[in-house]
Amino acid sequence: MSNETLTVPTVAEMVGRGEVPEVLFWVGCAGSFDDRAKKITKAIVKILNKADVKFAVLGTEEACTGDPAKRSGNEFLFQMQAMMNIQVLNGYEIKKIVTGCPHCFNTLKNEYPELGGNYEVVHHTQLIQDLINKGKLTVADGANFKGKKITFHDPCYLGRANDVYEAPRSLLEKLDAELAEMRRCKTNGFCCGAGGAQMFKEAEKGNKEVNIERTEEALELKPDIIATGCPFCNTMMTDGVKNAEKEDETKVLDIAELIATAADL
Repeated sequence: MSNETLTVPTVAEMVGRGEVPEVLFWVGCAGSFDDRAKKITKAIVKILNKADVKFAVLGTEEACTGDPAKRSGNEFLFQMQAMMNIQVLNGYEIKKIVTGCPHCFNTLKNEYPELGGNYEVVHHTQLIQDLINKGKLTVADGANFKGKKITFHDPCYLGRANDVYEAPRSLLEKLDAELAEMRRCKTNGFCCGAGGAQMFKEAEKGNKEVNIERTEEALELKPDIIATGCPFCNTMMTDGVKNAEKEDETKVLDIAELIATAADL
């Protein structure tokens, strides 16, 4: 991917020009601060730019959705964070939101409405699929991935919590690669170990870390790439691959990164 300057307007800038974004890109905490997840954010921006999507980000006006607070039992903090975000979103009259984080996706989509935040919320794989279907984005012949074996790890909050299974797989099928499914996938998927705010606490007693168990399942297939659709899953699977000392054989990449590469962005 080239290092051209990325165009990322803020909603405030757009509104200042008398414009309204078609889509608000909700970056999320991981996509904003984690060095690895920033690469996923850049891939999504490249795709949005290439497809001429009129999008904007909140920038410094974006705060955590409150997902980690809620999952760890602090409902009061969750509601405070959510109400602040809803005030900002409603102030800008935001209608549609896309995010690369299934945790943000689930919270914005399912938990904000009862607090007065009603938006059309889509995961980045759904938006990319829609852009390809409408002819706004073209994936090359997938030469970069020809003959490669890819397995997709379903994020819990995308798959089992929201029944989004088809969009990520339809994108992977455009890559001219072999899509191999893990033993536990789709409705029978298995957590990477980071959900429910587990990302931010010490592991509980047991004989194996959850991410090691999941990565072993993926590595059984001897894949060239483990594809993810969540920054937390990406971290957990990457750590699992490192633990197995398989970094040279198996890469962990977000679907947005794969599509951006295939579209030569």
